[in-house]
Amino acid sequence: MIRIRNVNKTFIQRDGRPFTAIDNVSLDIAKGEFVSLLGPSGCGKSTILNLVAGLEPHEDGLIEVGGSRVTGPGSDRVVVFQEHALFPWLTVQDNVAFGLKQKGIAKKERNEIALEHMRTVHLSKFADRYPHELSGGMKQRAAIARALAMDPDILLMDEPFASLDEQTRIILHKELEQIWLQTQKTILFITHNIREAVILSDRVVVMSTRPGKIKKEFAVQAARPRSQKDTVLHHVENAILETLRDELEKVVREETGDEYSIKTGDISDRTSDSVGGGI
Repeated sequence: MIRIRNVNKTFIQRDGRPFTAIDNVSLDIAKGEFVSLLGPSGCGKSTILNLVAGLEPHEDGLIEVGGSRVTGPGSDRVVVFQEHALFPWLTVQDNVAFGLKQKGIAKKERNEIALEHMRTVHLSKFADRYPHELSGGMKQRAAIARALAMDPDILLMDEPFASLDEQTRIILHKELEQIWLQTQKTILFITHNIREAVILSDRVVVMSTRPGKIKKEFAVQAARPRSQKDTVLHHVENAILETLRDELEKVVREETGDEYSIKTGDISDRTSDSVGGGI
């Protein structure tokens, strides 16, 4: 479904110097697979998502979706951002139906489609509310419903739950997993949160510090629906954290100086926190 081969991406900084965000990245994501990209801040996770979305061009290498080369945005891919990006002057239903209106779908049909997907995310009772009347979790539900209403082959999710409290995140993890099980959409999910990546994904791809490269991949072979108590998940979390120790040390050294080193026990075992949150 998604094929990335030997892709690089360089940005020009304000001082005119080049900055390499990702270096020689190759990755395959199968149809219907749920894959998370995980790594320290600045490692290029969101850059990869933007390249797959067609929001940014890449200098060399190859990105294909469904066998076709990515040259720009397409209706087969929809992005759900960290910020919900709802229009404040539109109701929830009109926000969810917005993309359908742009496609020229008649009002009655697009409202029916919007309502169907609002039911999926448990928002049908709030169809006539405005974004300022919703909680943070409800706004993200509305953003997911809007994405699903477009019926894309691929959902590209860029830290969609990062700004939410832990309890709301847990609820939305369950809801997103259920949506994925029902729709079998291909999902590329960006996160800093190890627990979140493991509990949602079929596969977690760990990236190195910049320039971002793929360091290691972890298959999450746990039964679905997932349980927080599943020991398989705990083993994968610990393995990922161990893989990230060197990368976290590099990040801290950049910020505090070369004399810094992470000793065993310096990183919290509370892997529900974001990467580096236990330092």
